[in-house]
Amino acid sequence: MSESLNKKVLLLNQSYQPLMTVNAKRAIILSFTDKVEVLEQYVEEVHSINLSIQIPSVLRLKDYVRFNKKRIPLSRKNILKRDAQTCQYCNSKDNFMTVDHIIPKDKGGGESWENLVAACIPCNTKKGNKLLKDIDMNLIKKPKAPSILFHLQNELSNAQSSWRPYLFMKETN
Repeated sequence: MSESLNKKVLLLNQSYQPLMTVNAKRAIILSFTDKVEVLEQYVEEVHSINLSIQIPSVLRLKDYVRFNKKRIPLSRKNILKRDAQTCQYCNSKDNFMTVDHIIPKDKGGGESWENLVAACIPCNTKKGNKLLKDIDMNLIKKPKAPSILFHLQNELSNAQSSWRPYLFMKETN
């Protein structure tokens, strides 16, 4: 039973905006305290002496909560996810990517979503510590911080099919 109570449950705001995942135990408590509407359910049930409860899979809050947009942590892993493991200079995909400072540190560039991109080794070597305009290289797209929705979609890319519409993801066949 403890395994069932640890199942992940998708929690949506009243506006259907994905907020986070909670465990099934928390989901059942939210449901019993009438704070949420159950939109989807797992097949599994949990049982007490007098009661059987189907475990919720997707919940929607009955009241809108102001959600302080979480900032996605700036890390090598998250930069590579944002850039889909694709070099932002030549568009090549490789299993081993480096992270490049668009404006090199020694030229005043900092550690930010807007200054870091995935780069293949040849492009990173070619660019070195130079500015793009000085070596006639261009970015495929302007980098920016990923949204919480993008982060959730990536973290939950293997999400069960009942969650996919709420995460604006295509159905899997």
